[in-house]
Amino acid sequence: MSALIGVSEHENTNGDALSAYPQERPLRADAERNRQRLITAGQELFSKCGLNVTLDDIARHAGVGVGTAYRRFASREELIDAVFEDALQHLIDLTEAALAHEDPWEGLVQIFAAAGQDFAHSRGLREVLLESAQGKARSNALQERLTPNLRAILTRAQEAGRLRDDIEPTDFPLIQLMLGAVTQHSQAVAPDLWKRYLALILDGLRNDRDDATPLPCPALTPEEFDRTMR
Repeated sequence: MSALIGVSEHENTNGDALSAYPQERPLRADAERNRQRLITAGQELFSKCGLNVTLDDIARHAGVGVGTAYRRFASREELIDAVFEDALQHLIDLTEAALAHEDPWEGLVQIFAAAGQDFAHSRGLREVLLESAQGKARSNALQERLTPNLRAILTRAQEAGRLRDDIEPTDFPLIQLMLGAVTQHSQAVAPDLWKRYLALILDGLRNDRDDATPLPCPALTPEEFDRTMR
């Protein structure tokens, strides 16, 4: 026993004892860095390619080993949850910002435009929340968190006489789905085309329109339309 104690004390004196302990933090930091690299790679690939990428694809894009990827995330679905949690929270934050806007109508326009921008730039976000069967649970959870704020945004605009009385919170994701379809087809030809159709939709939602709102971008030319549909 004294020999063991003597060795331990000797090693502590030289700074070598319990060497495993100072190594634990770097290992945890490395693991967290790899986790963040995988999340960033997932964001990039899901945004560009949609959800049809594998955890192996993401590991290669992140520059980490496949084994490392599976140690950080047990499945692709677990990574999807991690990747899109921030995106979902961002949507919640957008509704809160819209509610804080002093003008009820401009607050409504703000949430439609900001959410449209998010969906336009991320194919994966559109799929995970609006299109894919595997996104159903996530979409339901998001609706539970979004609906109270959306209802408040719509009610404010309706009470101000600016928004049609027959608009409901369930209209919001369907309008985003429509805009997402425009983006999906036109991304390579006219990436901002969705803004044109958002302006048309918002004019249709207004209760107090005297004149048509100027559209933010032109319609596709026949040649652009052909390229888009191909």
